Parts: sequence; C-alpha cells; structure tokens
Amino acid sequence: MITAFLLPAAAFAQVGSSPTDTLPNPYQTIENFFPLPDGRSYGAVSAIEIDKDGKSLWVAERCGGNSDCMAKPTVNPIVLFDSTGKVVRSFGAGLIASPHGIYVDRDGNIWVTDYSDNAPRPARGTPPAGGAGGRGAGGRGAAGPGAAAPGGTAGAGAARGTGPVGAAAGATIGQQLLKFSPDGTLLLTLGKKGGARDPEFFYQPNDIVVSPNGDIFVAEGHGGGGRVIKFDRDGKFIKQFGSAGTGPGQFNTPHALAFDSRGRLFVADRGNSRIQLFDQDGKFLEEWRQFGRPSGIYIDRNDILYAADSESAPGRNNATWHRGIRVGSARDGKVTAFIPDPWKGDPATQPATTAPEGVVADAAGNVYGGEVTEQGVKKYLKR
Repeated sequence: MITAFLLPAAAFAQVGSSPTDTLPNPYQTIENFFPLPDGRSYGAVSAIEIDKDGKSLWVAERCGGNSDCMAKPTVNPIVLFDSTGKVVRSFGAGLIASPHGIYVDRDGNIWVTDYSDNAPRPARGTPPAGGAGGRGAGGRGAAGPGAAAPGGTAGAGAARGTGPVGAAAGATIGQQLLKFSPDGTLLLTLGKKGGARDPEFFYQPNDIVVSPNGDIFVAEGHGGGGRVIKFDRDGKFIKQFGSAGTGPGQFNTPHALAFDSRGRLFVADRGNSRIQLFDQDGKFLEEWRQFGRPSGIYIDRNDILYAADSESAPGRNNATWHRGIRVGSARDGKVTAFIPDPWKGDPATQPATTAPEGVVADAAGNVYGGEVTEQGVKKYLKR
C-alpha cells in the first residue's frame, strides 16, 4: 500500500506547479471561419467536436446567449460545418436547454450533455424555495444554472455544492444526456427531465465520452464537487466515482473528459487546477498540473493532448498562470506549445472565464476553440 501511494506522489513532484506559458505558439489564429446559418449570432460555446471524418466540426452553441435555447425552441443548437467552414446540417431544436459537452463516437453518433433546464425561473432577488423537488438551498440561484454569469458559472447554490433532490418543478427538457444519429435522429436519452441528484442523475452534466467497448462516462457537477458516472452501452448504470474535495480521486467541477490510446480516462478537474488520470474502473492513477486550470481537454489519435485553460487568474492557480490552450503529450505529460488567450480587454476587468472552454483538433493538427464569454469558435491553423 505504501508503494501505491508513493508512485503518484513522485508523479506530482515531477510535473510541479510552474507555469507553462512561455512555450512557442506554432498556430495562426483565424476568426469567423464558421459563420452560423440564417444570419444567426453565436451564443456561448463550450461544446465542439471533430467529426468521424477527421476534418468536419460539430458545434453545439447556446442559441445566441448563454442559456437561450429555452426561449428559442425553433433554433437548432447542434451544427455541423465542413472543413471549409460551410454549414452541412443542423438539428436539436426544442430538445436541449443549454448544451455543454459533445462527443462523436466511432460510429459517428453525436452525444450532447445538457446542463440546464426549462423550469420556470423566479424573478431576480426572489429567495429560492427549499425542499424536495426544488433546488434546495439556493441551488437554482436568481437566474438559474448557467444563466447567472456569461462565463457559464452555475447558480449560487450549485457553487456551494447543493442542488435538487428531484426533478425541477415544471421542467420538460434539460439536465440530460442525448445521443443523436449523424442526421439528427434522437437515439437515446439518459437522465430525468429537469435533473436529479444522487442516486439519480443528472444535475449539470458537463461532458461525455464513450470507451471503445461502448461504456459511457459522464462528468457531472458544475460549480463545486462532482462525480463521474459510468453506464454500459445501453445506458444501464454501472458505477460512479469521485466526491467533493482536493485529494486524489476527488473533484471540484470535473469539466471535461477524454481517453488516451491506452484507455486511461483523463478528467479536467477544473476547480482543482489539474487533470486527473483514472483507469476505466475509476481507480486513480495520477494527476497532472502542468496544463493549467483546464476547462476542456482533447486527445487525438497520436496521443497529443490539448487543454483549454479559460480561468487561470489572480486568486486562482497560484495567480501566475496565463489563460490559453496548452498542447503536449498524453504519454509523458510534457507540454510543448501554448496558444495565448485571444481576449484583449483590460486585465483588471477580465471576466471569470475567457479563452476557449472547449478544444479539439482535426487530423491535420489544426486546433479549434469554443468560447463562452466571447461567444464563438476560433480556428488555430497549424503552421
């Protein structure tokens, strides 16, 4: 047992906590490469994914705002772009309140996590009701999860780790995991409409990834604590792991998921400014802090790891890290490149989150960032 704990400790010492912000940036930023159809304007974007073809891009945007899909039931939030930036198709209208994570499996199916719902919101300043079926001790917040701030931060109650004990009263969509075929046919839905806490699910699911054998992993918890829930290919619950805290295997907002070629599960434990590695049974392996405060992670077929740091700031992560996208190796954890935060405002007024929250790369090595505060998608062309 002593040896088992010493090995991760050695790994922690190796990666250290020194910022990795002065590395080269071998990418050219291209703005406005993916215009939305019908003259639409982007809302917040944390959900982006590369298609099975290795070059087309799936984007799930929040219907022109941060959680505006609830008020725009005819807008398709899920959009497929080809490699030239043209729209191929879109779908999902009326089915999703606020898309947060997206994943394309080996069959080309599209999985989306919806971390909000369409339950009626109280007027600002109205104390939230407690008790079963409500949001508990302020879990809804004045404006609801995801609507309290442009950065996607959950309501005040969620920030304290509280939440509903049952579905939100009046909710007909939201807080679920949805699986679509490539043409937009809804194939599977997991979770209660309106959300639920343990032993049910979900409450603010952040991301989803599917293992080669079809097992489904969902990261849940936005604003404090969190867990990872594992299902079989048919959506049957297998297990969950993780609890609130800072120790090995504990979480403070598990915001994104990815697998490497060895089948290790990488969890972007954003609130703890680290990536944690697990086996597929939920056994903790090690943690990496050299990729900053990760909101999004992506690992390509060559085990190149892309991590989007959208929150490092004074008062967080030792106050010395810069926001941006770090590129490195999922094999040994070495960081080799850094794409700086494109936000150009006054640092004194910088929002809680800038730079991409979602990140992916195509087969050619070009990088794409989905932005919540800036509301859009940028392409970073590999030079």
